[in-house]
Amino acid sequence: MNSSTDTFIRAELISFTRDPGDGNMPESGSLEHYGDGLLWLKDQHIHAVGHFVEISPSLPEGADVLDYRDKLIMPGFIDTHVHYVQLDIMASYGRQLLDWLNEYTFPEECRFANHAHAEALSAAFLDEMLRAGTTTAQVFGSSHPGSVDAFFTAANKRQLRMLVGKVLMDRNAPEALMDGASGIADSERLIEDWHGKGRLGYSVTPRFAPTSTKTQMDAAGALLRNDPTLWLQTHLAENSGELDWVADLFPGSRDYLAVYEASGLVGPRSTFAHGIHLDNGMRKRLADRGANIAFCPSSNLFLGSGLFDREAAKETGMAFTYASDIGAGTDLSGFATLKAAYQVGQLGGQPLTAWQGFYGLTRGNAKALSLDNHIGQLAPSLEADFVVIDPQATSLLARRISRCTTLGERLFALMILADDRAIFETWAGGQCQHRRDNV
Repeated sequence: MNSSTDTFIRAELISFTRDPGDGNMPESGSLEHYGDGLLWLKDQHIHAVGHFVEISPSLPEGADVLDYRDKLIMPGFIDTHVHYVQLDIMASYGRQLLDWLNEYTFPEECRFANHAHAEALSAAFLDEMLRAGTTTAQVFGSSHPGSVDAFFTAANKRQLRMLVGKVLMDRNAPEALMDGASGIADSERLIEDWHGKGRLGYSVTPRFAPTSTKTQMDAAGALLRNDPTLWLQTHLAENSGELDWVADLFPGSRDYLAVYEASGLVGPRSTFAHGIHLDNGMRKRLADRGANIAFCPSSNLFLGSGLFDREAAKETGMAFTYASDIGAGTDLSGFATLKAAYQVGQLGGQPLTAWQGFYGLTRGNAKALSLDNHIGQLAPSLEADFVVIDPQATSLLARRISRCTTLGERLFALMILADDRAIFETWAGGQCQHRRDNV
């Protein structure tokens, strides 16, 4: 029998200790792979991980072991940029970014003035996220503080590690969404109530430069200076029309990034979504300050925004992460994000390997968000957030996997062919929080 705090799972285990590099094989020491492994959980954390034959003699007498030897376990997927309030406008007929905001996003976000609606969408979004194998995300609310209260409440109830923020927006938007002088005060109250509570963190969230005055962005920067444990999320250089608008609104600024720099918004806990239309000077400035760009491939393709340049990012040392960007993104699944990233890379002559992709979706994203001391790896003392993947989930996936002769081939097949049906279970905080319905 197991103690009340111990869980033992036997399965194939895969986890990255560091960036595997760009080669067809991961660099030595970057990958931990146990073909017949044992994951030992104690409360919310991982107690031990390794080969079953080596750890099993240490198990308590009569221990009940979950036998998932036909499954593959990885750390839980991490999504660095997503709008939970846009869940219901996914798959709305495509427009360019600014048209998308006015036609779909702003009207949809007005609905979050209703707290019951925010509660319902928070629960629905978390259900879908866990179904897709994502255990942590950096999330945009709406400009209504209640939208963030509702989301934090739902995430805390499930003991999830989440970063969330109230959108700051005091111009160039519908009157019902602009927060005026109350935006910063509302953010301060939310920070006091939620930042550091359980596994929750607050991300200061100006939507993007065109919808915040210089005064509001300066105040957001002051929040970050007053508490360096906060995060920052916003948008940068997604669309050419957006760049022209920023240039008109900030004629004295050398470039788009400089608008944020002037307000103190660029630092090691800052995530800028998209970053498609950057020059190497801007990339180097982001690298020097430790900020990251959230690469949102399915959204970039859907809105026709452009192709993110991973090689330029690497050459300049600029960190980048992988994100779904729901609702312009087309899928919450991390598999789908990596598939789209591979396709974007192919168009730019920058093919993405499965090693790079799954490292990025797990430990890479955790490191960029300064969360790698908590999540992103199967390692003792880290939080027990992981996904149980079924390589036989669909007949087509099973057929392809049966032809694979190497681990790299199997992971690539998952990256291209798998979807939420391949997520057999999602565990967060040492608890199984989603189990797949029969398929």
